[in-house]
Amino acid sequence: MRTRTEWWKHALRFSVLFLWTGAAGAQEGPRSGGDFSNNMQPAKVPEGVILVKGAWASASDAKTPLPEGGRVSGGTYVNAYFGLSYPLPAGWTQKYDGPPPSDSGYYVLAQVAPAAAADGSLLGSILVVAQDLFFTPAPAANALELLDYGKQRLGDQYKLERGPEALAVAGRTFVRFDYGAPAAELHWHVLATEIRCHVVKFVFTSRDSSLTEALIGDLANLKLPVEAGAVAGNGGGDAPVCIKDYANEENVIERSDPYFAERRFNTVLVRIIIDRQGRVKHIHFLSAFPDQAKAI
Repeated sequence: MRTRTEWWKHALRFSVLFLWTGAAGAQEGPRSGGDFSNNMQPAKVPEGVILVKGAWASASDAKTPLPEGGRVSGGTYVNAYFGLSYPLPAGWTQKYDGPPPSDSGYYVLAQVAPAAAADGSLLGSILVVAQDLFFTPAPAANALELLDYGKQRLGDQYKLERGPEALAVAGRTFVRFDYGAPAAELHWHVLATEIRCHVVKFVFTSRDSSLTEALIGDLANLKLPVEAGAVAGNGGGDAPVCIKDYANEENVIERSDPYFAERRFNTVLVRIIIDRQGRVKHIHFLSAFPDQAKAI
């Protein structure tokens, strides 16, 4: 569920192997309503909220951290999957939960803003997002390449203001990319690093450049895993190593293809964690129908 306005507003070692393939499904269906519910009297949808039906994200267990599993608690955004801890600026709060991950592996992790001014306007906003590099349609292999790709695709209504360029944030390497919309007098400041083969981006939006520079300065309080970096962040240490499409003919010893009873024309994106003995320990479906997940 997502509020109508806010959803579309942001359409702008344990040595284990972490595999990301393009092969398969999702979890049990919702029990409180929806296309796959067994509850024939679902709760009433609140006013101003829409339901999105169909494929969704899920996992084979509830204890392994997921990219979308981060939460704001006590004024700090914490995400166990990315090993990320971000103290929010004083007076700023998370406004809405993000939508489910997209079919291209794009996650809205947090949307943060201060209280509205007396006239209803906002001083600015902070958007924390992640892009899975294995599923992105962009020709990019790291944070630097992804932001450079964004620079090359800026529309005529935007003006490049800075970068992309490398810089240090909280003892890790980031890439910074600034651009603005002169007609709207708005400025976007994007800082990105790579963690577990995802580009994690902090996007600051405001008309007040002194405010955004202060917010960017607050990133010094970030806590990040050792592996985070502008051009490398493939796991390791306490996190599984991510390897794209490892489940191929060269490595598969035994194969069992899922059987889908109903033909659907959706791509099913899957991440798999495999232990040292080659056993599947965890499956994360980015987007799949419940019957597909069950078959897989």
